Amino acid sequence: MYVKRYYSFWMTVRWSKYSLIYGLLYSTFIIVLYELTNIPFSLPWQPISVIGIAVAFFLGFKNNSSYDRTWEARKIWGAIVNESRTFATGILSLPKSDLPFEEKRKLILRHLAWLLALKHVMRKEKTWEHNLPVNKLNFIPGFIKEYYDGLFVEIEQYLDKDELEELKSYSNLPSQLLKNQSKAIGTLHEKGFISDYKQVWLHELIGKLYTNQGMSERIKNFPFPRQYASTGLWITYIFCALIPFGLLDIFAESSALHYWLTIPFSAIIIWTFFVVDRIGDYSENPFEGGYNDVPISSIARAIEIDLLEMLGEKNIPESYQTENGFLM
Repeated sequence: MYVKRYYSFWMTVRWSKYSLIYGLLYSTFIIVLYELTNIPFSLPWQPISVIGIAVAFFLGFKNNSSYDRTWEARKIWGAIVNESRTFATGILSLPKSDLPFEEKRKLILRHLAWLLALKHVMRKEKTWEHNLPVNKLNFIPGFIKEYYDGLFVEIEQYLDKDELEELKSYSNLPSQLLKNQSKAIGTLHEKGFISDYKQVWLHELIGKLYTNQGMSERIKNFPFPRQYASTGLWITYIFCALIPFGLLDIFAESSALHYWLTIPFSAIIIWTFFVVDRIGDYSENPFEGGYNDVPISSIARAIEIDLLEMLGEKNIPESYQTENGFLM
C-alpha cells in the first residue's frame, strides 16, 4: 500500500506507460496512413462519444465494485486487530490462581500463529490475479526474504513441534489452528482453570475469528466476476480504437488546428481510459501483494508486537518500515 500523500506524476506514467506508448503508436499509424493514402478515415464524433459515455459508466461501476472489495478487506482486518487484542486481554485477565501464566502464553502464541498463517494464505497466488514476476516485491526490498521464506518459518516459533508437524498435513492451517485453540480452551475448562462464563465468551470470540477468516477467504477465493472485468476491457479497446477516427474529423475541419494534433490528443484520451480501467483492475484483489493492496503484513506485525508486549516477551520483532513510500 502506498502511504505518501500522492503518487507522483511520473510514477503514474511509469505504472501505465504502455497504454500511453501504444496509444501514440496506434494514433501515429492512423494519421500516417491518412497522410499517405488520403483516404477519408474520419468518422463523426457523435456516435463515438455515445460509446465513450457507455464505457465511462461501465468503468465507474467496475471501479466502485473493486474499491468495495478493497475497503471490505480493510474492515475485516481492522476487526481482526480489535478481536486479537480482546482475546489476549481476556486471557491475561484470568487470575493466576485460575490459569497458570504458561497456559495463557501458549494460547496467545497459538493465536499469533493463526494470524500469521492467515496472512500467508491470503498471499497465495490465484489464477485470476496478476501473478507478477518473482521480483514483484522490488518496490519493498526489505520484505522480499521474509515473504519468500514462507509460512512455517514464521510460525514455528509460536507452536510446539508436535502441533506444527501435525498441521503440515492439513490444507487449511488457520482453520485447524482455531480448532486447536477451541479444544485447548475446552480442556482447560474441564480441568477447572476456566469458568463456564469465560469458556462461552472465549468460544464466541473464536467464532468471530472464524467469521473474519471466512470473509477474507471469500474475497480471496472468489474473483471479481470475470464477465465484468472482461467486458470492461474489450469495450474500452473498441472505444479507444475509434478515437483517432473521431478526432481526425474534428481537427481536419478546423482552420486553426491541424490533423496531426490527432496523435497527441488521441494518445492522452486512450491513456486516460486505460488508466481508469487499470485502477479498477488492480483494486479487485486486495491480498495479492501489489502496490495498492491492504497491508496485511504490517497489520499482522502490529498485532504481533502488541500481544508479545502484553506477554512481557523480550524477543519482539520490529514493525515494518515504509520503503519507497510503500507498506506491505
